[in-house]
Amino acid sequence: MKKAVFFDIDGTLWDGKMRVPKSTADAIHALRENGSYAFLCSGRSRAAIRAKELLTDIGFDGILAGCGTYIEYEGDIIYERTLSNAELDELMGIFGKYKTPIVLEGKRYLYADMAQFDKNAYIMLLKEALGDGFQPLDQHMGRYDANKMTAYFTQGDFQALQRDLSGRYELLCHTEEIFEILPKGFSKASGIRRICDHLGILHEGTYAFGDSVNDIEMLSYVRHGISMGNGTDAAKEAADYVTSDLWEDGVKNGLTHFGLI
Repeated sequence: MKKAVFFDIDGTLWDGKMRVPKSTADAIHALRENGSYAFLCSGRSRAAIRAKELLTDIGFDGILAGCGTYIEYEGDIIYERTLSNAELDELMGIFGKYKTPIVLEGKRYLYADMAQFDKNAYIMLLKEALGDGFQPLDQHMGRYDANKMTAYFTQGDFQALQRDLSGRYELLCHTEEIFEILPKGFSKASGIRRICDHLGILHEGTYAFGDSVNDIEMLSYVRHGISMGNGTDAAKEAADYVTSDLWEDGVKNGLTHFGLI
């Protein structure tokens, strides 16, 4: 039976400075040499997955990006769900009402009003890494190609904002200030279902590594969910197994525990 392992990126494959442990790269090479699939499965949109450390130095069979809204296998796009102009108009109207900075995320670009993020270290680091892959929000009105968005709520009534969005979109709250907005019914788990159906991978052969809130559905869905030792309490509770921290050979130890390498 062909097995498939799905890897979150941030906090799982690399740290906050985008550094990948050598043991992680070596373990994934061994995993694929043993005949298993290895997939990136990230909340990042495809535009934000460009790093040589992931795509060249490690190498994956496919990419599930934007929490299941974009799926790529061996370089070909096999599924994509973009936000329509009507959805984007509605969302931007809601966030404008609450004066909430947003980042639109698609397969080619991220879009943001950078003046709103000049003190956000993560966004500035991402902008530096992506170069022209990060575009000004106001220069692409009506021409966005976005699968999801991330909001940075800094003022106002957060519960009221949640009510305005609930029922029509999926909300993944990392904190009361940072949350992702997805089309209804999408998650990393929905992306895994689609790629497994496409390739005929049995559920019994599915594994996933994650560390955060947008990994919970994935960790619960696959047959073997593995939380990183540095993961949140919620991720650990959703997992079947908790491995060691990222920099303590967490990926290698998790793959070894399940006999995959």
